[in-house]
Formats: sequence, C-alpha cells, structure tokens
Amino acid sequence: GEFFTVNLGNICSTHKMACNTRQIASQLVGSSPQLTSHSKARHVGGVARTNRRSACTASRQVSSLRAGRLDVRAAAGTDEAKAPEGAFEQGSMSNARRDLFNTVAPVYDELNDLLSLGLHRVWKRTAIAWTGVSQGDEVLDVCCGSGDLALRLATEVGPKGKVTGLDFAANQLVTAASRERDLPAAWSRPKITWVEGDALALPFADNSFDAITLSYGLRNVADIPLCLRELRRVLRPGCKAAVLDFNRPEDPVMYNLQSFMLDNVVVPVAKLNGVEAEYQYLKPSIARYPTGREQEAMAQEAGFSNAAHYDLPPGGLMGCLVVTK
Repeated sequence: GEFFTVNLGNICSTHKMACNTRQIASQLVGSSPQLTSHSKARHVGGVARTNRRSACTASRQVSSLRAGRLDVRAAAGTDEAKAPEGAFEQGSMSNARRDLFNTVAPVYDELNDLLSLGLHRVWKRTAIAWTGVSQGDEVLDVCCGSGDLALRLATEVGPKGKVTGLDFAANQLVTAASRERDLPAAWSRPKITWVEGDALALPFADNSFDAITLSYGLRNVADIPLCLRELRRVLRPGCKAAVLDFNRPEDPVMYNLQSFMLDNVVVPVAKLNGVEAEYQYLKPSIARYPTGREQEAMAQEAGFSNAAHYDLPPGGLMGCLVVTK
C-alpha cells in the first residue's frame, strides 16, 4: 500500500498542490541525488553525518531493530497502533503479512492511484533513475507487488536486458503477470520473470544484478537488517539499489498529520473498497519503520559503501534510501 494521503474535505486545493508537486518531483527524475536532497550536507564520502544526539538515538534504534525488538507503540508514541496478529513476527515469511497483500491485490493499483493522486508514479520513476539502470542490465524488483516497478524497469533495460520481479504474495504475482500480458506486443522489452519468494532469503546467486528496486516492502519485512544484507549480497559491486517507502517523520507536526490522514482518509476509503482491515496495517507498519537517519546507519552496517536517504516531495512523507555496494 503505497499512498500519499489527501484531505478529501479540501480536494480542490489538494489537487492544485498535487499538480505543483508533480512539477517539483519530476525534476528529481534523471538527476543526481546529491543535487536534489537536503541530506547532502550530512554526507561526506558516503558516511551519514548527524549531530551527537541524533546519532545516539539512531544507534539505540538500530540495535533494537537488529534484534527485531522495536516496539510499535513506543515508536508511534501511542498505545493505539495495532497490527494484524502475527504481522511483525520474526521469521522468514509471515502468513499474516502474506495474507494481507494477497487480499488487497484486486484493488491495489486503483487505490494507489486514488490515494496518491498519481504521485506514486513520479516517486517510482525517481527511484528507478537513482539506481542508474541502463540498457542491457539485469535488474531485480523485490517485493514487486502488482509489477509496477518491474514493468517500468523493463522499458529501461530494453530487449537485451533482464528483469526479475519477486514477491511472497502469489495473488500479487498473478496480477503482475496479467498486466504484462496486456501490454502492447510492439513494446520493445524483455519478458519478465516472476518469482514467488522471500525478501529475507533471496533465491539468487551472489553478485547477480546491476540494479535493485524495493518499493513499499522494506517496511513490511520481519528483519530489516537481514533484508538489507540480502540486497547487498545479490547486487554487483559498484551497483545501486533504491528503497522507496513511507517516511516516518521526525517532525511531530508531520507525524501527527500523517497519522490523522491515515485514520481519516486512507482507512475510510479502503473500507469503501472492502479492505479496511488490511489498510489499518499501514499505521503500525510505519510506526515501526526506521527514520531516514536510522536507515542510513543500518545500510552502512549491512556493508554498503554508500548510503543516503532522501525525503521526497510533498512534505517528505515519502522517502528513498539509495545504497551502493
């Protein structure tokens, strides 16, 4: 569920804001992260710089996350954040999480477009651009869902390239394969390989891919550090991966705004589509997700030579972690 939430009570002004945001965000596509992110001042030689207080906080959070012990309620600052039974249990694959994504598969794309006003397409193009993918590359889309990024990657690598989409929800893969079949036959692209598998135990050899994308998936795995290590393992030396997801805002105002919109827009709209319970999962999953600084530290610890997290407009409610092996 990749969603930028909007205030339905003020839809006209929101639409105007979204149009302006598309113009701003589109400038990110094809440009260097160092030129588009506020975080460049924190990076020298690929090492994230923070003030001492932030670094200590990040270190404590990383230690908790590494052990899989970050408490949802503590991260959210509330005791109201609840996840489906078993959704965050440690283990290679959680049936609770898999069931969630299998259930939402039929309405996944439509809800993404509605709740993001189409902005998720811009964010995804930005993530792909930051991987540096080019014609003839072999690329992997982890947690590929309904195939949005994998299909976009296919246009980037061309007919001589190779694209693999991996997800643990079989219904999502069925949707992805169906979308691929519906594409015009004249579109010059490689046939995508769809794999049902585990992001914590990628079924690929070391150094297999020239670029990797992971959108709206790292937040949902049971062991984030292990997932990052797996990404690094299958990525070729010198190549990049881009991890796109919700931000967990450090600014209390933005955090409260995000929480309000999730409760009062996203879940009610999902309820109209018969998937209310599934979208109640979003809030606790964001609450347990590391901040941008914490993600940078975790990626460095996983062995990446360079890691930088970038807030995406509007408002930094979405973010992209760009890592280099």
